[in-house]
Amino acid sequence: MTSMVVLGLSIATILLLLGAFLATLRQDRKGRTSAAPVEIVAPVETPLPAPVSVPAHAGSDYTDPRTIQVGDRIEVHGSPARVLGAMHVSWQGTQWIEYLLRDSRRRLQWLSVEVLAGDPPHLEVQLWTDVPTQGMVPAKSMLIMEGVEFFPFERGTAAFRSEGDTGNAERGLLDFADYRASDGRLLSFERIQGGKWTASYAQPLPPGSISIVRRAS
Repeated sequence: MTSMVVLGLSIATILLLLGAFLATLRQDRKGRTSAAPVEIVAPVETPLPAPVSVPAHAGSDYTDPRTIQVGDRIEVHGSPARVLGAMHVSWQGTQWIEYLLRDSRRRLQWLSVEVLAGDPPHLEVQLWTDVPTQGMVPAKSMLIMEGVEFFPFERGTAAFRSEGDTGNAERGLLDFADYRASDGRLLSFERIQGGKWTASYAQPLPPGSISIVRRAS
């Protein structure tokens, strides 16, 4: 009788352990199969900005100031002016044009146009305004004009050919001396055929600031 009881308890214990093992196994499989798969999402990339427009070109996007002719009526920054004459200047293989303008107030100013070397070459257009020199002459070192220090960077003697009314000979030589301040301002001295020195400040003009209103007839 005792042996039967022990045997029954042993069988019951084995059945309980087996049931517990099977339940654990089912729970583990359920946990594995019900877990959501890990999804890798690629980060959203910010699109690159659209390419900017290429630099404008003289002659196609705005008036090419090299096409200005004596007698033309033009506008500089919207202000009317007439082209009285031009000086075609050459120095050591470099060439530029200086146009003499008379604005609506009958004030005379020079407009210089030059192609500067570079990659690619570019136009440099500057409007010059006379300044009193009070007998000053261009020094080979720093000079002070109206409280501003200017330093020399280029000087020489160039050949010129006049066209229209410039007040100068048809052909000749001009001496020049150019200076630059630390803030980029330009000062230039000029004299024609060994005459009196004159000086002027430069105001660089951006592309599109000059337009031809009426061509010379």
